Amino acid sequence: MISDFVPQTHVKGYFITKNKQILKNKNGKDYHSLKLQDESGIIDAKVWAFHTAIEPYQSEQVVYVEGEVTLFLDQPQLNIFKIRPAKEGEYDLAALIPHTNKDIAKLEEELYKYIDIVQDADMKRLLETIFLDEQTHKKFFTKPAAKTIHHAYLSGLLEHSITMTQIGVFLSNLYEHANKDLVITGCLLHDIGKIDELSGFPENEYTDAGQLLGHIVLGTNRVALEISKLDGFNPDVANFILHILISHHGEQQYGSPEVPKSIEAMIVHLADYTDSRLKMFEEILTAAKDAKYTGFNKILNRNIRNTGYSPHL
Repeated sequence: MISDFVPQTHVKGYFITKNKQILKNKNGKDYHSLKLQDESGIIDAKVWAFHTAIEPYQSEQVVYVEGEVTLFLDQPQLNIFKIRPAKEGEYDLAALIPHTNKDIAKLEEELYKYIDIVQDADMKRLLETIFLDEQTHKKFFTKPAAKTIHHAYLSGLLEHSITMTQIGVFLSNLYEHANKDLVITGCLLHDIGKIDELSGFPENEYTDAGQLLGHIVLGTNRVALEISKLDGFNPDVANFILHILISHHGEQQYGSPEVPKSIEAMIVHLADYTDSRLKMFEEILTAAKDAKYTGFNKILNRNIRNTGYSPHL
């Protein structure tokens, strides 16, 4: 695993290529600068010399690599001696991509548990129609919840949606005017547009629809279409659900066409905000390992103190 690489180690293995660039060294000769990824992390890599063992490859491709780990500016770097596109069946994609550390079977069990809890017939029909669809099920269970910011790993969308629903149900139980069915439906569907916004792995890039429309529009359109196919669907319930989807970012400046105007929409927004921000803290602290401070984070606009830090004696 990349996280275990130490200098002067000879490496053989399968990785995903990222950010391949063809550059020139100080003598005017071409070299390749790229990054290699597996489930444990990413490392800078270089191809300094070209020969028959350096076969053509592209960014966002699974490759077989041999090389040596060195140090450059106190950071590990892999000098590549051999590289070729990997053949189908040679590798396990899950070992090359960061993925949820939660039990997928338990997350799936939680999903169906929450659908079963819903009492409203229209909301239950909608959730079953969407999540029992084979293609939707496959994408929802494997897509990340974001490209980079939080839950940006295999099955991140599933994990985020279930954690959000847990938070949403907890909050619903505290406030008498909250409709728990609506909160569950909103939490499970709020990011359904991500299955069309992001390409999935190994590249995990925005699709054309994702770039042009974004997940709020894509998700709202998908849910509205499914509602239109369900005979006799309560129009008020439809509006309440669609309102949650378009307002879940909380403020118009953050991409929501409307601000939350129902207690259920506010609960879904707060559950989303809570899980996304705390997950960012968790991921930053994990990456920082035993550092006292994690370093300034531009998105969170702060330097996080690791309260688990203990100075070495």
